[in-house]
Amino acid sequence: MKVYISVDMEGIAGVATFDQIFRGGTGYPRAQELMTQETNAAIEGAFEGGATEVLVNDSHGTMDNLLHERLDPRARLIFGSPKAFCMAEGLTSDFDVALYVGYHAPAGSEGVLAHTFSSYFTSFLVNGEIASEAAVNALFAATRGVPVGLVTGDDVICGIAERSFPGVRTVEVKVAHGVMAANSLSPTLARAAVRAGAKAAVRGVDKTRLLVVPDRLRLEIGFQNAIAAELVEAVPGVKRIGALTIARDVDSTEDLLGMIMTSYSLAGVAAAVRR
Repeated sequence: MKVYISVDMEGIAGVATFDQIFRGGTGYPRAQELMTQETNAAIEGAFEGGATEVLVNDSHGTMDNLLHERLDPRARLIFGSPKAFCMAEGLTSDFDVALYVGYHAPAGSEGVLAHTFSSYFTSFLVNGEIASEAAVNALFAATRGVPVGLVTGDDVICGIAERSFPGVRTVEVKVAHGVMAANSLSPTLARAAVRAGAKAAVRGVDKTRLLVVPDRLRLEIGFQNAIAAELVEAVPGVKRIGALTIARDVDSTEDLLGMIMTSYSLAGVAAAVRR
């Protein structure tokens, strides 16, 4: 039983402010510790549920946040960026289930530190609907034949996952009280819940189902400034549908993730130009 774990930071218990999620913030080292320990809880639960192999993908920001020497040594770790498939890097068809730990609400919705892939994006739609990182990564997983068995984070993303992913288990570790405010479980209780959730998800993988992947995927991204939209508009196939918004139709989840990463990178260039 091979288990894939993608770990973000914004949905970790005890994390709720920008100061915690950006390298250099005074709260960042504490958030690294919280993220590492909650990841360990998921790894432990996966093995208790019957996993024979666990691969963890550090999926937050620069994707080198986890404290390697404190991770459960039974798991392997993918870290660093850029990665071709971003938060889904390393997920192949030989995995049996994917677990999404520390995930958060999408751009355009309420939730703790809500965004989709980048704070440079002010809106993010797939086929006309607000889409979360969990949803995009679940579509990619479905093309590999891998179901999503667990999503952990705040009440908003857990509610979205329960409505969207057939058979998924969720672990709510905090309740959103604003963009940078939350009512959180203690990290100790959150880890116990994540461990139990991961164990149940691996044991109950036969009750999960794959998402249906549409034949065509239309990505729409809104940016903070027009320079970003202009740069992304230069990518073949991209159309400008407003001063700050672009759209592109793709026919695979690989191209979807590629367009997201390209947009993220060019938006970063635009932000640097404006400084």
